[in-house]
Amino acid sequence: MESGGSARMRLSWNEIRARAAAFSDEWADAHYEKGETHSFYNAFFDVFGIPRRKVATFEEPVKKLNNKQGFIDLFWRGTLLVEQKSAGRDLEAARKQALEYCEGLKDHELPRYLMVSDFQIFHLYDLDEGEEKQFPLSKLSEHVEDFGFILGVQKKTFKDQDPANIDAAELMGRIHDGLKENGYDGHDLEAYLVRLLFCLFADDTGIFERDVLLDFIQDRTQVDGSDLGSRLSHLFQVLDTPLDKRQKNLDEDLDRFPYVNGDLFSENLRIPQFDLALRALLIDACEFKWEAISPAIFGALFQSVMDKKERRAKGAHYTTEKNILKVIQPLFLDELRAEFERLKARRDTGRRVALERFQQRLSEMVFFDPACGCGNFLIIAYRELRQLELELLRELNPKGQRVMDVAALSRLNVDQFYGIEIDEFPSRIAEVAMWMMDHIMNNRLSLEFGEHYARIPLVSSPHILNADALETNWEAFLPAERCSYVFGNPPFIGAKYQTADQRLQVRNIAQLGGSGGTLDYVCAWFLKAGEYVQAGQADVAFVSTNSITQGEQVAQLWPLLFGRCKFEIAFAHRTFEWGSNARGKAHVHVVVIGLTRRERERDIKRLFSYPNIKGEPDETQHKALTAYLFAADSVGNPHQVVQEVSRSIAGMPKVVSGTQPIDDRNYIFSSAEKDAFVLAEPAAEEFLRPYIGSQEFINGGLRWILALQTASPSALRNMPLVRDRMTSVRQFRGASKRKSTLAIADYPAKYNVEVIPDQPFLVLPEVSSERREYVPLGYLEPPVVPSNLVRVMLGAEPWHFGILTSAMHMSWLRHIGGRLESRYRYSIGLVYNTFPWPDISKAQKQKIETLAQAVLDARALYPNASLADLYDPDLMKPELRKAHRALDAAVDRLYKRGGFSSDQERVEHLFGLYEKLVAPLDAKPKKKRKPRKNVTS
Repeated sequence: MESGGSARMRLSWNEIRARAAAFSDEWADAHYEKGETHSFYNAFFDVFGIPRRKVATFEEPVKKLNNKQGFIDLFWRGTLLVEQKSAGRDLEAARKQALEYCEGLKDHELPRYLMVSDFQIFHLYDLDEGEEKQFPLSKLSEHVEDFGFILGVQKKTFKDQDPANIDAAELMGRIHDGLKENGYDGHDLEAYLVRLLFCLFADDTGIFERDVLLDFIQDRTQVDGSDLGSRLSHLFQVLDTPLDKRQKNLDEDLDRFPYVNGDLFSENLRIPQFDLALRALLIDACEFKWEAISPAIFGALFQSVMDKKERRAKGAHYTTEKNILKVIQPLFLDELRAEFERLKARRDTGRRVALERFQQRLSEMVFFDPACGCGNFLIIAYRELRQLELELLRELNPKGQRVMDVAALSRLNVDQFYGIEIDEFPSRIAEVAMWMMDHIMNNRLSLEFGEHYARIPLVSSPHILNADALETNWEAFLPAERCSYVFGNPPFIGAKYQTADQRLQVRNIAQLGGSGGTLDYVCAWFLKAGEYVQAGQADVAFVSTNSITQGEQVAQLWPLLFGRCKFEIAFAHRTFEWGSNARGKAHVHVVVIGLTRRERERDIKRLFSYPNIKGEPDETQHKALTAYLFAADSVGNPHQVVQEVSRSIAGMPKVVSGTQPIDDRNYIFSSAEKDAFVLAEPAAEEFLRPYIGSQEFINGGLRWILALQTASPSALRNMPLVRDRMTSVRQFRGASKRKSTLAIADYPAKYNVEVIPDQPFLVLPEVSSERREYVPLGYLEPPVVPSNLVRVMLGAEPWHFGILTSAMHMSWLRHIGGRLESRYRYSIGLVYNTFPWPDISKAQKQKIETLAQAVLDARALYPNASLADLYDPDLMKPELRKAHRALDAAVDRLYKRGGFSSDQERVEHLFGLYEKLVAPLDAKPKKKRKPRKNVTS
């Protein structure tokens, strides 16, 4: 697609087919392995315009597994292994021999393709795709596209966590580090790396003549790297110069490169200094098999050169292709594919016109990622749409029908894609990676329809804006009426990790008033997208931490999305473990939420649930979904959210947080520290009491706390070490800025929060592992002092314990409560106080108490086991599990005579009860009408 100039171009498929036909005629009589193999394959590679000696060797030695020496007839490391036989020999035996040779190769040497031949028959195996082609020499001209890998044109199915992706990221990271250590940094370094990435990819995939970059670096630069920077800068100028504008006496090796355009090489950058090691590293990069790399890896590449502190600050978590599909498939791909299948199945005369209209529709769709990073979502969305278009083109152009103008077939292009990214480096990577994916899909189109198609010079560009998305007018960047879908993976930064500026951005967008709320940073993208799509018809889908569907954030965010934005949840993936292709990848738990305007609401809502957060989801379909991502089929108002309250809406006994001393650890001791302190201050032993939080309660172990509330002045006078600690506490509190802490500074014997029970009490741990079916509740008794990391019910009756440890209460906690990472977090105001208790008779209470005691008795059978061991799902003893099951069934029947078959049924039922309990609280009193005055005339 270039014009003018003298740059050497790759052969067209038509030229290659003509050469292949001549090759078949010339070698029609070839039959002898030893005498003709070398000449045969030298001529074979020449069919494709590639000198064999540049890529492959003959008689490559290899050690077989039996330790015997073997020799590979022709070997192209990492690409092709050929086992040649004389005419008429057994080719299946040759294939087995070739596979034996593979077992003696190193991982990086393993070929993707095996070929066995007897001169007259070819068997070609694609080991990556699991495909095999067999054909006679006389038909070679019809199969030249199967050898597109010789030119860098090949089919590739990209896979998550492909080691090649990680290797590529690490390799480029080392080049980055080497240049930076030499003092080449900042904007110039980032732009330079993006150029190198494009060139490395182009050198392997048919954009450039194959290996022209490798040849240039190896043959035309000094071994010590001293001139490499200046030579590459000259090359970049050439890549930015049209062929007919180049100097007539331009170096022939430079003139072999095509004109690229796209503004990629237009800026003048400082010239970096390379050395021997850096030049060798760049040659390694040139020899790397870039055709195997998914352009989506470049997000991981960017992350691989960021340090952990920067990654946390920017909320950068890069997505696997598999997880990107979890967003875009239910958002638009599934619907488009279903429509295509319907059209494909038509057998009427309007089928072709309908398919052409469908292709036109695809070409008019516009996609927007307002936190695009390195473009992963845009890249995969473009790839999937191009793949769909390719399948459509097969229907419009039946197999075997050659198309001379392949470029005219595809109507999709990268300029249908828009993104905003706050940092320059990833925004440039996004642009380049989109061009790379465009080239990969053009290669597939070429292979399908038999004509080379490389879309250079680059004319169309993706629209990637380097800006802060939360400070950008999205409407000015892309009018909402033109936008079809908004999607992506915005930063996750939690409220306590946000900078002051980020917190202000969230509060300005949310407009919650008062304290401004405690919303995660990602919420700002949901709300800004909600405002944006009011002027258009776009649907929205974002990845988010699961925190926005649990705990206190639900009541802050979702009334705005349901009310102000008029959104409905169209689909959702419930909590699953995030996957990343990045070095030092982040482990987080996320949800995917798809939103649609209420007037565009779909009849069926799709819910993807994960029995195992690392596994595959189960899909269910519903009439409505709640903000907590459970079905609302039997719920009156799916927009209802649970609001934190100060007392139980069911009138149950008060639950409080345990003791919080605010003592700068002066009063708290480990067992060893306690023993040492008592040895030095014997009189203090009387005032040391066990101090139990979630960790100690669940896992065992003890801490101790000084409880000085009842200590007399004379006792304190005789404990100088205790008095020293009291002085430290007074000083620590006195330095605080919190009024409540300052108020107790002069009372060091008191705790900030004092919960010192004088009778047995029920303990509810604040945090518990999500692996457990039941949060381990239980009883403690004096002299234990509960810490603020447990919740405490004083005067609890056994039936209270029975209800709270039941599956009904656990389902409420799992769906309504907040999480610490993925662990359950028990909140008094949000979980306990909002829980709808059953109406229960005296006889029912007695039955629940009996079953609750059976649970405690089953625990007591194993007195040396911690609660962590007893409630580990893999270790839970049958007696305990059976006791819980009986209690669960009895509690279930208090709510519904027939019980429940799943957690989903339980929480839906509880949610309905919650609606009824809070309805009188939510209802506004009606204003009394003033009596009408009698009017007389």
